[in-house]
Amino acid sequence: MADLSDEQLLRYSRQIMLGGVDIEGQQALLSSKVLVLGLGGLGAPVAMYLAAAGVGELILADDDVVELSNLQRQIIHRTDAIGKGKAESAREALAQLNPDVRVTLLAKRLDTKALTRALDGVQVAVDCSDNFTTRFALNAACVAAGIPLVSGAAIALEGQVAVFDPRQAASPCYRCLYQEQRDEQLSCATSGVLAPLVGIIGSVQALETIKLLTGLGETLAGRVQFYDAFRGQWREMRLPKDPECPVCAQRDQ
Repeated sequence: MADLSDEQLLRYSRQIMLGGVDIEGQQALLSSKVLVLGLGGLGAPVAMYLAAAGVGELILADDDVVELSNLQRQIIHRTDAIGKGKAESAREALAQLNPDVRVTLLAKRLDTKALTRALDGVQVAVDCSDNFTTRFALNAACVAAGIPLVSGAAIALEGQVAVFDPRQAASPCYRCLYQEQRDEQLSCATSGVLAPLVGIIGSVQALETIKLLTGLGETLAGRVQFYDAFRGQWREMRLPKDPECPVCAQRDQ
């Protein structure tokens, strides 16, 4: 790995001083490549924190455009970005935050083949999408590629976050948690969402991603955390691998 410049040592000094990160961890971040799928309420803090932390390359995938109603919670976008593609708007914001981060845009909806191509060379995928169809597709692609998936969801006053790591034999996948279903009625547009909630869940997703990239601490693999914003309470459940899972069990055969 290349030595850090004086500017990088200063920029990332507060991370580097952490014993679990140090110079080696920062170098790992700088040489890493992460896919962020979705640049709305969850993807906004995820992309910003990963860029600020020094992740070397971010692939930003979103085919949507910025609307006025997004600005209540999607903090990476600004008023003058209304009508602009979310991927382009996010790239502009990240360039101001940390110009050293390389950003690749995928301003289109990704099918199975496109997801497979997008994961080439990626160390971690972060699911910040807002529908089950995309979540199931990304999960299947990550399982097939053996790439960890950091999953988050938030609606109304409830959120959840989990890590699915196919590199671990006992780790479940997203399909072990949810059966495939139609979800057109589950959206912020119909159910609403409190702005800071997506920031909380997205921040945890960014944290779990950094832990996966640096080897810091213990990830949420095999666990799902739920946050009740109304009561200010976290709860956690263990998620065993489904031996009949049509996605990850099939891969192990």
